[in-house]
Amino acid sequence: MDPQTDIRKRTEHQEYETLSLYAAKSAEAVRVRSEEECPIRTSYQRDRDRIIHSKPFRRLKHKTQVYIAPAGDHYRTRMTHSLEVSQICRTIGRGLRLNEDLIEAIALGHDVGHTPFGHVGEQALAEIVGSFRHNEQSLRTFTILTGDGKGLNLTEAVLEGILHHTGGGMPQTLEGQVVRMGDRIAYLCHDFDDALRAGLMTAEDLPKGVREVLGAAPSSMITAMVTDMIETSWQSSQIAMSSKILTAMQEFRQVMFTKIYNGSHLARERFKGKAIIDELYTYCCNTPSILPEEFLLWTHGDVERAVIDYLAGCTDNHAISLFEEIFIPRSRSIIFED
Repeated sequence: MDPQTDIRKRTEHQEYETLSLYAAKSAEAVRVRSEEECPIRTSYQRDRDRIIHSKPFRRLKHKTQVYIAPAGDHYRTRMTHSLEVSQICRTIGRGLRLNEDLIEAIALGHDVGHTPFGHVGEQALAEIVGSFRHNEQSLRTFTILTGDGKGLNLTEAVLEGILHHTGGGMPQTLEGQVVRMGDRIAYLCHDFDDALRAGLMTAEDLPKGVREVLGAAPSSMITAMVTDMIETSWQSSQIAMSSKILTAMQEFRQVMFTKIYNGSHLARERFKGKAIIDELYTYCCNTPSILPEEFLLWTHGDVERAVIDYLAGCTDNHAISLFEEIFIPRSRSIIFED
């Protein structure tokens, strides 16, 4: 393609003219393995496309956000959560003149390492093996467990943003920092919305300070926090919230953990999810032949690591079906069929 009509180069040039001084520039993106550039898409656009077309991303549509096998079609899954994180964070990024393509890639890929059954699956694996964090598994997914064991060769900024969207360490790019905070905005407000729909909470369950500062409707809460982030972070070298909004957000988070994430209403479903993970782990370790052969290949024969990778990648549906196949007897009509 003629350099004068090279769309990618035009886009990269425009970024230097229009984006913030603190924004990540696509022309400076670095990959683990060098490869020929696309004449149309920037490096961060290619990363976004690789993530959204990947199998781990597609599996998110059948992974629990909070409600395991909810009675209704409108509850969030990991995929809808990831899409909502992307939308919220791109709004913040545009307000701050940051690189929206980098934000979108990090946001879409940040949760692919989540286990079936939400955080209870993550906790179950952590108890079994000593340490398991979904952000680290997300990184492992995109560097080893895709692309025939070679990963997707994503840029360092995307991988680093995915790794540090939670846990210790702060993303180096402002785009990564936006996703780190935007993820919390998304899951708190949308999980609250689902709790309202399920009848597990009402607006009156929110502390007075939260209602006065953020409002009592998910949309108003998102607007308050997003607006504050843009205003507080404008022309700054780091992403932040005002102390007033941050305090209200932390109060909101505490209520959600008490009433929903660790609440008694969902305790029985959490117990079931943990039991399935526990039993499947033991069985698969003792019967590694049940694993797809590529998992043992990618882990160089490390059975325990292969089982962790396999179970972490399962959807809720697949984990339940596998459990039934292994542990639930067939009906009499099948057993005694001629």
